[in-house]
Amino acid sequence: MREFDENNPPPWYKQFWPWFMVGILVFAVVIGLGLLFIALANQDSMVRDNYYKEGRAINMHLGRDHLARDLQLSAEFIIDDVTGEISLALQGNLDALPRTLQLDLISPSHADRDRTVLLTQLRGNQYAGQLEQNLQGRHYVDLSDPARPGDEGWRLTDEMQIVPGEPLQLSYR
Repeated sequence: MREFDENNPPPWYKQFWPWFMVGILVFAVVIGLGLLFIALANQDSMVRDNYYKEGRAINMHLGRDHLARDLQLSAEFIIDDVTGEISLALQGNLDALPRTLQLDLISPSHADRDRTVLLTQLRGNQYAGQLEQNLQGRHYVDLSDPARPGDEGWRLTDEMQIVPGEPLQLSYR
C-alpha cells in the first residue's frame, strides 16, 4: 500500500473535488434539458392571437354594449350539472325576440376550453341549448343575437364564476 506523498499527489481523476465540480455541471445540464423538454411539450395557448384586429373592434363592442343598455336587456340562465342543458330567459325591450341566441363561454387562460352554444327559442323569452362538455370555473360570458352581428347588434357580457346547477345573471353595464 502506497502512502500519500505531498511531492507526488495522485492523478486528478482519483481526487474528490474535480469529480464534485464536474457533477454539479452535469446535473445543471440534465436539469436544463429536462426543463427545455417540458417547456416545448407543454406550450402556452394564445387565447386571442390577433390583438390588432381585437383592438380595432373595441368601439364596435362598446356600441353593442350601449345598445344592450338602451334596450335594458338582461338574461338569467342555468346550466344543468347532469345533462349540460342550458336554460335561458331573456328580458328587455326588444321589438321582436330573436329565434336563436349565441352564448360564448370564454376561458381566460386556455383557448381549448372556450365553448360556443347556440340557444334556440322554445316559447316566449325562453331559450335552451346543449353544452357538450361540462365546464366550471371563471369564464367570460358573451350573449348576443347571431342574426345581428357587428354595429347593429347587441351583446350582454360579464366575467363570472360558473357553477353548474346555480342560476347566473347577465345584464347590461
